[in-house]
Amino acid sequence: MIVDPVILLAFLPAALALNLTPGADMMFCLGQGLRAGPRVAVAASAGIALGGVFHAAIAGLGLSALIAAVPGALDVIRWIGVAYLLYLAVQALRSTPVSTAMARQVRPRAAHRAFLQGLVVNLTNPKVILFVLAFVPQFVDPARGAVLGQFLIYGVVLSLGGFAVNGAVGVFAAGAAGRMADNLHLARLLGWISAGIFTALALRLALMQKG
Repeated sequence: MIVDPVILLAFLPAALALNLTPGADMMFCLGQGLRAGPRVAVAASAGIALGGVFHAAIAGLGLSALIAAVPGALDVIRWIGVAYLLYLAVQALRSTPVSTAMARQVRPRAAHRAFLQGLVVNLTNPKVILFVLAFVPQFVDPARGAVLGQFLIYGVVLSLGGFAVNGAVGVFAAGAAGRMADNLHLARLLGWISAGIFTALALRLALMQKG
């Protein structure tokens, strides 16, 4: 086996604890759930999960370390993420939460768009790059070979846990929003809340320090 089973068992509770810690990914799925319903929230969580696997693969290939070492590279990625989150905030203001009945009829294109949004938000978050570089290598054993394979296994474990947790948060938020969406004033308020979440994430990313 590429990964030591004992090390993998030690990794699982650590990964779960990290998945349960509120962060940008969880808040993004919460905002998507409030804005567009459960299917869109789950799709966004799937996009984020795929982004996590990409980050693990990039770290395993050594590219993440290179990006982190190149002056200005992380800042470029960070500001792309800031701009994209602000764009999503504007989009949230232009839409309203959907009712439970409407959520069952969400067009595949909306879920596909949310999947891509989750992927882009995750890939443009330099904090994820630095986190993968700091956390995952602690469990990688170069002596076993297949370093990239080990990174991918740990990345998949992290991503699956994150998909379940973030998806559940988004579905819960969508359920709460669906019960209130028939009230025009509450629907507008939820739109503002979603926009506020995306704006807060953008500000958090903009103010993030490299260290």
